[in-house]
Amino acid sequence: MDLEKRPPQPAPATADAPGSLRASDADRDRTADILREALAEGRLTTEEHADRIEGVYSAKTMAELEPLVRDLPAVDGAAPAGTHAPDPAPARPSPGAVPPVADENLVAVLSGSVRKGRWRVARRTHAYAIFGSVEIDLSEAIFEQRQVVIKAVSIFGSVDVRVPENVSLRGSGTGILGSFEVDTLDSAEQDAPVVFVDGFALFGSIEARPKRGRLVQDLHKYVRKHLGH
Repeated sequence: MDLEKRPPQPAPATADAPGSLRASDADRDRTADILREALAEGRLTTEEHADRIEGVYSAKTMAELEPLVRDLPAVDGAAPAGTHAPDPAPARPSPGAVPPVADENLVAVLSGSVRKGRWRVARRTHAYAIFGSVEIDLSEAIFEQRQVVIKAVSIFGSVDVRVPENVSLRGSGTGILGSFEVDTLDSAEQDAPVVFVDGFALFGSIEARPKRGRLVQDLHKYVRKHLGH
Protein backbone atom coordinates (compact mmCIF):
# COMPACT_ATOMS: atom_id res chain seq x y z
CA MET A 1 0.00 0.00 0.00
CA ASP A 2 1.37 3.50 -0.89
CA LEU A 3 2.44 5.55 2.10
CA GLU A 4 0.28 8.49 1.03
CA LYS A 5 -2.82 6.27 1.24
CA ARG A 6 -2.04 4.97 4.71
CA PRO A 7 -4.73 6.05 7.22
CA PRO A 8 -3.75 8.51 9.95
CA GLN A 9 -2.02 6.74 12.78
CA PRO A 10 -3.22 7.35 16.37
CA ALA A 11 -0.88 8.83 18.93
CA PRO A 12 -0.24 6.70 22.01
CA ALA A 13 -2.87 7.41 24.68
CA THR A 14 -1.82 8.11 28.24
CA ALA A 15 -3.87 7.29 31.29
CA ASP A 16 -4.60 11.00 31.87
CA ALA A 17 -5.63 11.83 28.29
CA PRO A 18 -9.38 12.15 27.49
CA GLY A 19 -8.90 9.77 24.56
CA SER A 20 -7.71 7.02 26.89
CA LEU A 21 -11.38 6.27 27.56
CA ARG A 22 -12.14 2.71 26.47
CA ALA A 23 -14.17 2.49 23.26
CA SER A 24 -17.51 0.67 23.29
CA ASP A 25 -19.08 -1.40 20.51
CA ALA A 26 -21.44 1.54 19.85
CA ASP A 27 -18.44 3.88 19.44
CA ARG A 28 -16.89 1.51 16.90
CA ASP A 29 -20.18 1.19 15.02
CA ARG A 30 -20.56 5.00 14.82
CA THR A 31 -17.04 5.30 13.45
CA ALA A 32 -17.73 2.53 10.91
CA ASP A 33 -20.86 4.42 9.78
CA ILE A 34 -18.76 7.51 9.02
CA LEU A 35 -16.30 5.43 7.01
CA ARG A 36 -19.08 3.68 5.08
CA GLU A 37 -20.62 7.03 4.13
CA ALA A 38 -17.21 8.35 3.07
CA LEU A 39 -16.71 5.33 0.82
CA ALA A 40 -20.14 5.84 -0.77
CA GLU A 41 -19.35 9.52 -1.44
CA GLY A 42 -15.98 8.72 -3.00
CA ARG A 43 -13.94 10.31 -0.21
CA LEU A 44 -12.15 7.01 0.42
CA THR A 45 -10.99 4.32 -1.94
CA THR A 46 -12.00 0.73 -1.33
CA GLU A 47 -8.48 -0.04 -0.11
CA GLU A 48 -8.43 2.94 2.28
CA HIS A 49 -11.86 1.99 3.62
CA ALA A 50 -10.78 -1.60 4.26
CA ASP A 51 -7.63 -0.47 6.07
CA ARG A 52 -9.53 1.96 8.29
CA ILE A 53 -12.30 -0.50 9.08
CA GLU A 54 -9.67 -2.96 10.24
CA GLY A 55 -8.37 -0.23 12.55
CA VAL A 56 -11.87 0.50 13.87
CA TYR A 57 -12.55 -3.01 15.09
CA SER A 58 -9.08 -3.44 16.57
CA ALA A 59 -9.24 -0.11 18.44
CA LYS A 60 -9.48 -0.32 22.21
CA THR A 61 -9.67 3.40 23.09
CA MET A 62 -11.35 6.53 21.76
CA ALA A 63 -7.89 7.94 20.98
CA GLU A 64 -7.36 5.11 18.51
CA LEU A 65 -10.73 5.75 16.80
CA GLU A 66 -10.53 9.51 16.39
CA PRO A 67 -7.66 9.67 13.81
CA LEU A 68 -9.47 7.21 11.54
CA VAL A 69 -12.21 9.78 10.80
CA ARG A 70 -10.39 13.03 11.59
CA ASP A 71 -10.31 14.02 7.90
CA LEU A 72 -13.93 13.03 7.21
CA PRO A 73 -17.30 14.74 7.84
CA ALA A 74 -19.54 13.17 10.47
CA VAL A 75 -22.66 11.28 9.42
CA ASP A 76 -25.92 13.10 10.28
CA GLY A 77 -27.22 11.82 13.63
CA ALA A 78 -23.93 10.13 14.53
CA ALA A 79 -21.66 11.39 17.28
CA PRO A 80 -18.07 11.98 16.10
CA ALA A 81 -15.50 9.50 17.31
CA GLY A 82 -13.82 10.73 20.45
CA THR A 83 -17.05 12.23 21.79
CA HIS A 84 -18.34 10.80 25.05
CA ALA A 85 -21.53 8.86 24.47
CA PRO A 86 -24.70 10.19 26.15
CA ASP A 87 -26.02 8.60 29.30
CA PRO A 88 -28.23 5.59 28.53
CA ALA A 89 -31.99 6.07 28.55
CA PRO A 90 -33.85 4.95 31.69
CA ALA A 91 -35.23 1.42 31.76
CA ARG A 92 -38.61 2.63 33.05
CA PRO A 93 -40.49 5.96 32.90
CA SER A 94 -39.69 8.51 35.59
CA PRO A 95 -42.32 8.74 38.35
CA GLY A 96 -45.00 11.23 37.35
CA ALA A 97 -43.71 11.68 33.80
CA VAL A 98 -46.48 9.61 32.20
CA PRO A 99 -50.12 9.52 33.40
CA PRO A 100 -51.56 6.18 34.58
CA VAL A 101 -54.46 6.42 32.13
CA ALA A 102 -54.23 6.49 28.35
CA ASP A 103 -54.31 9.74 26.36
CA GLU A 104 -55.16 7.71 23.26
CA ASN A 105 -56.64 4.26 22.57
CA LEU A 106 -56.12 2.28 19.38
CA VAL A 107 -58.45 -0.73 19.10
CA ALA A 108 -58.57 -3.37 16.36
CA VAL A 109 -61.13 -6.18 16.74
CA LEU A 110 -61.38 -8.28 13.59
CA SER A 111 -60.01 -5.21 11.84
CA GLY A 112 -56.98 -2.97 11.52
CA SER A 113 -55.98 0.32 13.15
CA VAL A 114 -53.15 2.53 11.87
CA ARG A 115 -51.54 5.63 13.36
CA LYS A 116 -48.85 7.18 11.17
CA GLY A 117 -47.75 10.33 9.38
CA ARG A 118 -47.42 13.75 11.03
CA TRP A 119 -49.16 13.51 14.41
CA ARG A 120 -48.57 14.49 18.03
CA VAL A 121 -47.55 11.52 20.13
CA ALA A 122 -49.64 10.97 23.26
CA ARG A 123 -47.83 10.48 26.55
CA ARG A 124 -49.56 7.10 26.97
CA THR A 125 -51.20 5.06 24.25
CA HIS A 126 -53.09 1.79 24.72
CA ALA A 127 -53.16 -0.51 21.71
CA TYR A 128 -55.50 -3.54 21.63
CA ALA A 129 -55.36 -6.06 18.78
CA ILE A 130 -57.91 -8.88 19.05
CA PHE A 131 -58.03 -10.94 15.88
CA GLY A 132 -56.78 -7.75 14.24
CA SER A 133 -53.72 -5.57 13.75
CA VAL A 134 -52.51 -2.24 15.12
CA GLU A 135 -49.73 -0.30 13.39
CA ILE A 136 -48.08 2.62 15.21
CA ASP A 137 -45.52 4.49 13.10
CA LEU A 138 -43.67 7.24 14.98
CA SER A 139 -41.14 7.99 12.23
CA GLU A 140 -42.81 11.31 11.30
CA ALA A 141 -44.53 12.02 14.59
CA ILE A 142 -44.07 15.11 16.78
CA PHE A 143 -42.75 14.41 20.28
CA GLU A 144 -43.80 17.02 22.84
CA GLN A 145 -42.45 15.12 25.85
CA ARG A 146 -39.36 13.07 26.52
CA GLN A 147 -41.08 9.90 27.80
CA VAL A 148 -43.80 8.05 25.91
CA VAL A 149 -45.44 4.77 26.90
CA ILE A 150 -47.20 2.39 24.54
CA LYS A 151 -49.16 -0.33 26.34
CA ALA A 152 -49.95 -3.13 23.91
CA VAL A 153 -52.23 -6.16 24.19
CA SER A 154 -52.37 -8.69 21.37
CA ILE A 155 -54.73 -11.69 21.36
CA PHE A 156 -54.65 -13.62 18.10
CA GLY A 157 -53.49 -10.36 16.55
CA SER A 158 -50.46 -8.13 16.05
CA VAL A 159 -49.16 -4.78 17.29
CA ASP A 160 -46.35 -3.28 15.23
CA VAL A 161 -44.44 -0.20 16.49
CA ARG A 162 -41.84 1.71 14.46
CA VAL A 163 -39.71 4.54 15.83
CA PRO A 164 -37.20 6.93 14.24
CA GLU A 165 -33.53 6.11 14.72
CA ASN A 166 -32.70 9.14 16.88
CA VAL A 167 -34.97 8.27 19.82
CA SER A 168 -34.35 5.63 22.49
CA LEU A 169 -36.49 2.49 22.66
CA ARG A 170 -37.14 0.26 25.68
CA GLY A 171 -39.49 -2.69 26.18
CA SER A 172 -40.94 -4.99 28.80
CA GLY A 173 -43.50 -7.69 28.12
CA THR A 174 -44.56 -11.30 27.81
CA GLY A 175 -45.54 -13.61 24.99
CA ILE A 176 -47.59 -16.75 25.70
CA LEU A 177 -47.71 -18.98 22.63
CA GLY A 178 -46.91 -15.73 20.89
CA SER A 179 -44.03 -13.26 20.67
CA PHE A 180 -42.98 -10.01 22.31
CA GLU A 181 -39.92 -8.45 20.64
CA VAL A 182 -38.47 -4.98 21.22
CA ASP A 183 -35.15 -3.94 19.67
CA THR A 184 -33.50 -1.83 22.37
CA LEU A 185 -32.23 1.44 20.92
CA ASP A 186 -30.02 4.13 22.46
CA SER A 187 -30.10 7.55 20.85
CA ALA A 188 -26.89 9.52 20.27
CA GLU A 189 -28.84 12.58 21.46
CA GLN A 190 -28.61 13.27 25.19
CA ASP A 191 -32.14 14.77 25.42
CA ALA A 192 -33.86 12.46 22.96
CA PRO A 193 -37.34 11.08 23.74
CA VAL A 194 -37.62 7.56 25.13
CA VAL A 195 -40.38 5.25 23.88
CA PHE A 196 -41.33 2.50 26.34
CA VAL A 197 -43.31 -0.43 24.91
CA ASP A 198 -45.03 -2.65 27.48
CA GLY A 199 -47.12 -5.55 26.32
CA PHE A 200 -48.77 -8.92 26.57
CA ALA A 201 -49.23 -11.24 23.60
CA LEU A 202 -51.42 -14.36 23.68
CA PHE A 203 -51.35 -16.31 20.41
CA GLY A 204 -50.27 -13.03 18.86
CA SER A 205 -47.29 -10.76 18.37
CA ILE A 206 -45.98 -7.43 19.59
CA GLU A 207 -42.95 -5.97 17.84
CA ALA A 208 -41.13 -2.64 18.18
CA ARG A 209 -38.03 -1.60 16.29
CA PRO A 210 -36.40 1.43 14.64
CA LYS A 211 -37.34 2.42 11.12
CA ARG A 212 -33.99 2.64 9.39
CA GLY A 213 -33.18 5.89 7.68
CA ARG A 214 -35.89 7.88 9.46
CA LEU A 215 -34.96 10.64 11.91
CA VAL A 216 -36.97 13.16 13.88
CA GLN A 217 -35.46 16.32 12.45
CA ASP A 218 -37.20 18.74 14.84
CA LEU A 219 -36.86 16.51 17.90
CA HIS A 220 -35.25 19.11 20.19
CA LYS A 221 -37.53 21.94 19.02
CA TYR A 222 -40.65 20.23 20.34
CA VAL A 223 -39.14 18.57 23.40
CA ARG A 224 -37.49 21.75 24.64
CA LYS A 225 -40.63 23.79 24.01
CA HIS A 226 -42.63 21.35 26.14
CA LEU A 227 -40.01 21.33 28.91
CA GLY A 228 -39.71 25.11 28.87
CA HIS A 229 -36.02 25.14 27.84
